[in-house]
Amino acid sequence: MDVTAMAFYALVCGCLGALSPKLERFWFRFGVAALVGIVAAAVLPVLRVALGI
Repeated sequence: MDVTAMAFYALVCGCLGALSPKLERFWFRFGVAALVGIVAAAVLPVLRVALGI
């Protein structure tokens, strides 16, 4: 698993989530979005292998 890609996805998703007005606190929004980015980066290699990409 590429740690750089995981960190990049976490940063991007965290910044996008921080802009979301749905959740009340800034750091909670950032944390949720960063977690989504980490999960997406972790699942991406599995999906690439499963799809033969």
